[in-house]
Amino acid sequence: MEDNNPQHKEDPLKPHVPIETNYAKHQDNPGPSPQAVNEYDKNGAGPILKWIIPILVIALLIYWLFFRHA
Repeated sequence: MEDNNPQHKEDPLKPHVPIETNYAKHQDNPGPSPQAVNEYDKNGAGPILKWIIPILVIALLIYWLFFRHA
């Protein structure tokens, strides 16, 4: 069931809420915390996928070219 609470709707034409620095002041409409916006991703999947995807594409292309008539 959908939750159609208008309080949590985002308008794409409105500017984003700035990063929260004083939660007590903006408790009714808090922005994202600095930790959520500036999080360093030291163990991300991007560097690994940058190597795995091209290798898989080349391997599948070779398989398709040489073994499709078998």
